[in-house]
Order: sequence, then structure tokens, then C-alpha cells
Amino acid sequence: MRWSAHLVSLCLFAACVIPSAHAVADPAPDARIVLGHSTVPLNGPWRFHIGDDQRWSSPDFDDSAWETVDLTPAAGAHDGDVGLPGYVTGWSQRGHAHYTGYAWYRIRIAVDGDKATALALAGPTLVDSTYQLYVDGKLVGGPGDFSQTPPTVFAAKPSVFALPTSPSAPTQTYVIAFRVWLDPLEASGESGGMHVAPVIGAADAIQQLHQTQWLQTFKGYVVDAAEPLAFVLLAIMVVALTAGGTADSYRWLVAALILLALLRVNQVLFFWTPYLSLRGYDIAVTVLLRPLVLAAWTLAWRDWFRLDKRPWLGRAVGALTVIYVVFACLGRPWFAPEATHGIKASGDVVIQSLRVVFAALYLWVIALGVTRSPKPSTWLAALAAILVGIGLFATELSALGVPGIWFPYGTGVSRSQYAYALFIALLFVLILIRSVGYARRK
Repeated sequence: MRWSAHLVSLCLFAACVIPSAHAVADPAPDARIVLGHSTVPLNGPWRFHIGDDQRWSSPDFDDSAWETVDLTPAAGAHDGDVGLPGYVTGWSQRGHAHYTGYAWYRIRIAVDGDKATALALAGPTLVDSTYQLYVDGKLVGGPGDFSQTPPTVFAAKPSVFALPTSPSAPTQTYVIAFRVWLDPLEASGESGGMHVAPVIGAADAIQQLHQTQWLQTFKGYVVDAAEPLAFVLLAIMVVALTAGGTADSYRWLVAALILLALLRVNQVLFFWTPYLSLRGYDIAVTVLLRPLVLAAWTLAWRDWFRLDKRPWLGRAVGALTVIYVVFACLGRPWFAPEATHGIKASGDVVIQSLRVVFAALYLWVIALGVTRSPKPSTWLAALAAILVGIGLFATELSALGVPGIWFPYGTGVSRSQYAYALFIALLFVLILIRSVGYARRK
């Protein structure tokens, strides 16, 4: 966060609220801010309540009986994915474990500063799962579509919301309310609500902060944009490999590279653009692409190692893929919201078992390939297959305690991203080796 040199001071204090059964007359602000050309995170105290009621957006609503939430992060805290700073745990660890659905955050603030300075609010950059912002009872915006129930979830991206100002008033007062929805798809041990506090400040300073936030978001997923492009380029090279005529089959390798590119690029579409919803992401990735990618790569390495066709292997991979897709559908809350926890848990066990079987087949293909032709190029191909497997079976590796992400220079880089980067270089070399081999035979 970039602070201006003109910051005068920041004073936060607890509100003195007069209890009442009805609306409170002229309630004291939860925070008073002296603001120059600067930005100040709204860490709280926030008033918080689970549930949903449109009256809670009103500035006259009495929220004195609500619980309070402090969004002040620990020093150096960041999320465990891309390294967004200012991270705090969600409501699942604040007394509302296993709760999914609506909740509201409210805060009343008074801002002292230059009357001619335009003010703005930078929205929270990490929210489970989406939100709407109300200022003084008026809907200002937000990434989610709340026109239906449940809301359509789009990722919370860096956003700026202009705040109304009165040039004649020495102090600007606002009642800021966030209506938040936690989707069952994102329920976890730390999930629920705002993980990064919104920030208020002078409009020009907020715009600078907004650029910084987007830069962090861009850095967090730029590898997920570059690697799919490399997979597509490799697929084109593989297609060119067959142009001169060869008995080797590479159609599964081409399919595997394209499917893996689609799998990885969904991260970018979800977190960079407003076009892919959480449900769309879940259908594409969890239900379809993950099982298809496992199947395609198993058969791709079978062909690369020039193993016998073994019709049973193709049938087994096909059957596993169909069963995987069926149970992935059955376990999704958007497919069967009335399903009991026991049914979903059983489906998860089936999918975990299927992934173990896929892993066993995958390793068997690699081992058989090395055994059949233990030459240097085969060992290089085996290494390439293992690197791909590190990404394909990331969940299983994490369950074994293998570290899954590192934060060089404050940006998260996952184990899969490192593995895929090495694989891209290695497969490029392997394709060149095959090309040279074909040329020498001719």
C-alpha cells in the first residue's frame, strides 16, 4: 500500500452506542479518521451479523446488539495463494464454523480532512465468496449478481467506489455496509466473509492503491496465463512432428496438452475477468477437465513410450473417467443441494479412490516405459511425465505433507507451476530429439 506524504494522523476508537430497542438517534461513529491525501484501511471495529435483511443496509438501523469484528492483520500476513497482503481469517474461525450463506458487515465512520478532496473506497480484494457494497443505504456496486438466490458468484477483484462528499461539511460521515455471500463451494476451515479490509482515502491515492492491488493480482496469476500458451505451442510442435509421416501416435499427447492448457487458464479467467462465475469454474475444472486431463496424460505417455496398445488400458481409463465425472457431479452443491452431508462425503471418498487408481496407472505406464527401453531419452521422458504428475496429483502430494506453495518476492508460486515450467522446457527438448531421430531414419 502506498501512503502519501501528506498523511496527517489516524485515530481509531470504539463507538459509544446507546442501547435501544429501536433505531439509535445520532449514533457515534465507530471510527474517526483525519484524512489528507492518503489511504486508511478500515480494519474496524465492524458490526457483524449472519443472515440477510435488506433493512440492515439502512444508516438508521440499530446494529448495537451485533457482534464486533476486527480485520486488523498480523504483521506481514498474506493469503496462502497469491500473496495478497493484509489477510485475516474468515468467520469460520470466529465462532461461525460450517456456516455458509449471507452475512453483513457495517461500520459508521467520520472523516475529517480537506473539504475539497474527493474521497473513494477501495473494495476488499479477498472475500468469500462475493459481496454488495452499500453506502448510506444506497447500493454502490460489487462483483456478485444478487438478483437471484443463491447469488451468482464472481471473484472479488480490485475495485474503486466513489464516495459522496459535501463541500460545506467539515466532517464527512458514512455508514458503510457489506452484504456478503459465502458459497458452499468455497466453504473451508478459514472461509467466510472479508479477508482483506477495504480502504478509504483520497480518490487519487485510492487510484494508486488500486493499481498496486491489480499488479499483485496480475503477478499472482501471470504464470497461469503463460504456461497454457506454452502448452498450446507445444501441441502445435507435436502436430508438426507427425507431418513427415510416422507410425508413432501423438493424438493423445496433443489432446493432453490442450486440455491441460484449458485447465490452467480457468484460473486466469476467474480471477482476472468478470466473465467466468464460480459455478462455471467448478463445472469446467472440477467436473470435466480434471478427470479428462488425468485420462489424456495416462494414454499420452503410453503412446510416447511406444508401449503395446493394451486395449484393456484404454477401456479402464475410459471407465474411470466416466465414473469420476458422475461422482463429481453428484457431489456438487449446485447439482444436488438437498443431498445430505453423508452422500457428499461418500462421493468424495469415491473420487479420492479414483485418483489413487489413476496415479497407480500413471506410474505403471512410466515404469513400464523405462523398463522396455532404458535409454537416456526414455529417462528424460520419464522425468517429464513425473513433472506433469506433480501438477496432476497436487492434492495427493499435499496430503503427504509436500509443501505446495512458496512466496518469492511476496508473490505465491505453486509447486505445480514450478513443475510445469520445467516440463515445458523438457518436452521441447524431447520433441527436438524425436524430430532429429525421424530425420536420420529418412
